Amino acid sequence: MKLRILSVGHKAPTWLQTGYDDYAKRIQPMISTQAVELAPAKRSKNPSSAEIDKYKTQEGQAILSTRQPKEKLWVLDVKGKMLSTEALADRLKHAMTDGQDVAIVIGGADGVSADVLASADFQWSLSNLTLPHPLVKVILIEQLYRAMSIIHNHPYHRGG
Repeated sequence: MKLRILSVGHKAPTWLQTGYDDYAKRIQPMISTQAVELAPAKRSKNPSSAEIDKYKTQEGQAILSTRQPKEKLWVLDVKGKMLSTEALADRLKHAMTDGQDVAIVIGGADGVSADVLASADFQWSLSNLTLPHPLVKVILIEQLYRAMSIIHNHPYHRGG
């Protein structure tokens, strides 16, 4: 199984990138993980709702064109299903058993397009809170690492 994180956004501050890199390095022996950075659409200063829809569509096209054949698409969305870490571990274990590759999408500042949501195999919410996208990426990789620790009976989940 291969896991890719497709993230729309600007370069993360160094302290967040350091956190992401730490967990990305830790997870590699358990699951092949790759981060794919996608440039956000160029935005005007005070966009109209029609312009925001246009941005989401542009970013959605970039996301969908980056998707690999037969790759399952898990999309982070505030309206998605919330999971415990144990439930995430079960979902990952099932994907691994089935030999599925998974791409997890972190949308742009305005969320993801309707096309991306319609293409999603799973819509997942990390929180009801609004979080900065670079922080979401760190939280996501940490939770993926924690879930993989559960699968591999690693002590991180109990004390990390």
